[in-house]
Amino acid sequence: MNQFSRPPIVPPPSEPTPPMAAPPPLPAKLDFTGERNGFLELVARGAGLELVTLGFYRFWLINDIRRHLWSNTVIDGDAAEYTGRARELVIGFLIALAILMPIYLGYFLISVEAEHLQAWASIPLVASFYVFGQFAIYRARRYRLTRTVWRGVRFWMDGSGWAYALRASLWAVLAIVTLGIALPWRAAALERYKMDHSWYGDLQGRFEGRGWELFKRVWWIGVLMPFALIVFPALPFLYARYKSEEWRWWISGIRFGEVTLQSRLAPTALRGLYWSVIGWYMVLSAGFGMIAGSVGSILVKLGVPVEELFLPGAVGKAAIIVLGLTIVGYLAFMLALGVVTRLYLTRDLWERVLQTTSVTNLAAAANVTARGDLATAVGEGIADGLDVAGF
Repeated sequence: MNQFSRPPIVPPPSEPTPPMAAPPPLPAKLDFTGERNGFLELVARGAGLELVTLGFYRFWLINDIRRHLWSNTVIDGDAAEYTGRARELVIGFLIALAILMPIYLGYFLISVEAEHLQAWASIPLVASFYVFGQFAIYRARRYRLTRTVWRGVRFWMDGSGWAYALRASLWAVLAIVTLGIALPWRAAALERYKMDHSWYGDLQGRFEGRGWELFKRVWWIGVLMPFALIVFPALPFLYARYKSEEWRWWISGIRFGEVTLQSRLAPTALRGLYWSVIGWYMVLSAGFGMIAGSVGSILVKLGVPVEELFLPGAVGKAAIIVLGLTIVGYLAFMLALGVVTRLYLTRDLWERVLQTTSVTNLAAAANVTARGDLATAVGEGIADGLDVAGF
């Protein structure tokens, strides 16, 4: 064997290449597919039926609006579903009326018997109505949530409406004492309670928004608000900015298990909507004023003194005509304003908020188990009776 021969050089074994990390899932988009003209036709027809039925049709109109909005809300290609019925709203309102009427009647009797104490008696009445209203808000939310279905699974809610009302009342006192500074922390605390008791099947919700985050965004609005109340053009700008910041803060704090929502709503996104409503209000007010002026002109041509129409014993055909035209004109004005408000501040606002919202980790909601019971519409009826019902 040759002494100069060497063993072959063997390269060292190469280290195994680590597997590539899976890319994070892309956020799922929310979209709204409803046609604006279709919604306008729905609310305009509903306003006409409200006029004919003296407002009783509003239960069916509210139900139809919710069905339209829910069914056109698309999450990752699947639309939501609203399963509520107008009959439930009617029954809930009648039950609420039976609860509220004795309270109103009792206050009226007390004020008649002790007129000098009426001003002081209104304080506990207003306070009790505020607490009762917060209870109704919580129960109304529970009702709407249990009528919301997505991919065959219902949302639902537990918790105590009275516990929520107590929290809301104590936070309201703190907000008054601090001249409104505590309002962002109040909003965060109340939303945290509501979300902690909200579920999608067996997937529990939670709220991660903080009061300090909202305060940093809107504190300057609170500083400028007293001046905006004097200078009219500034108020719509500030209020629209506040609502945009509040919507973005609220949506970005919502969680269901590992499912996360994120809002990209621009600070000026809602400005045009509020100005549109103000513009239509001015136009409709001018139209109502023209009707009233036309009635007055007709009476002048007929030689009927307007100031004598409604004097005792002076009721005649002219007075009936004036009263009838005035009532019809006022009702038409209010119903038209309702159509405008629902179009811009319900439908259009809903669309803008949805189209700037995304959902991350939606796969965590793929294997949920249906749970929860349906809630009654009594809370919704009480909220309607107290005029604190949100949509």
